[in-house]
Order: sequence, then C-alpha cells, then structure tokens
Amino acid sequence: MAASYAAPGEHCQPALPPALAACRACRRCPGVVPGSAVLDLPGGPRPVLFVGEAPGRLGAARSGRPFVGDVAGARFAALLAASGLDPSGVAVTNAVLCLPLDSRGRNRRPSAGEIRACASWLATAIDHVRPAVIVPLGTTALAALEQLRPHGARLRDAVARPRDWGGLVLFPLYHPGARAAIHRPLERQLDDWRTLGDFVRSLAAADIEHSR
Repeated sequence: MAASYAAPGEHCQPALPPALAACRACRRCPGVVPGSAVLDLPGGPRPVLFVGEAPGRLGAARSGRPFVGDVAGARFAALLAASGLDPSGVAVTNAVLCLPLDSRGRNRRPSAGEIRACASWLATAIDHVRPAVIVPLGTTALAALEQLRPHGARLRDAVARPRDWGGLVLFPLYHPGARAAIHRPLERQLDDWRTLGDFVRSLAAADIEHSR
C-alpha cells in the first residue's frame, strides 16, 4: 500500500524551516501510511491559511499538494474561485500530514491521537505562513487548532463567523468534501466562501487605509 504514495519527505520542502524537514522521518502515528506526509507551503507569508483534514488517497497523497487531484480538491478550487481570492495569495495545509486509511484501504477521519501528534507541524506551518486569517475546513481542523490554543468554536454555530484567536482571525468553514453537503448545502457553502472573500478584502483595505 505505502509504495503507491509519497516516499518519506518527498513533499517536505527543504527551503522551509529546518523543523519541517523532520517530517521526512516522522513515525509518530502507526495508523497512517508511513512516509506519506504532504507538506506544500509557499516560500513566504500569505494572508490566508486554509487547514484541511488529512491527505486523501486519490488527492494529496498522490499529487503532493493539499486539495489537488480528487473530488474534494475540485470542490475546493470551485469554492475558492467563488470567494474571489487569488490562489497565489493563500496557503493550504492539513491538520494531519500523513494519509490515514481504514482496514479496507479507504480514507478515514484522523483519530484524536493523530491530531495531537501532528499539532506541532500545524504550529510550525502557522509560524511559517504568518497568516492574518486561518480558515479551518471542518471539525478535524477545528479540533487541531484547539490543541494549539482554545477557541471554543463549534462548526455548526461558528461557520462563516470570524472570531479572534490570540491576535489571529479564525474563519471556520465546512470541509469541501462531498459529505459536508449533508449538513451544509453547496449553495450555502458558496455564500460562506463569498463572505470569506469579502472579509479578507475588507481586512486588506483597512490595512491600506491604516498605512496612509
């Protein structure tokens, strides 16, 4: 199974801080595919950081880029386009960097232990990207951020509502995977992402006005 996916560290960018290179050898979680870590961050700061769940076996685990190559990736691209945000102005990572599979080789949701074990990678990604806005995509991403600093947000109540998180802004949204449509129809998700785009642009405009 593992041979189908990334070799250890293949998607860890050596230009990033040295701490991130350690994902090449990370074996903290026995329940994930070893050596499948996906870490594809930009070379410098970005105003927005999206945090997904984990690599998908048909998407990031094969493409080496979060939300690229599968249905969730296609939906992410469409929702990002609806927001009006420039893809080059955002960064994307996952709460868990390695591929979690069930006993039948299907994607599964990361366990609480896997989320805890990967929290340090998420913290380092945030330090590297230095975003003004962090967008957790789904409950797993919210849980991962709670490991770093309490926020008390529940997705159902907090969706598309910005909140302060230690000087950064959390803007929770539903995960772009197909199952999210059970709880949040696509039309409502499109509205959520348009609200995100408006919010990020308002922050940028305020920064420009403040700098004058």
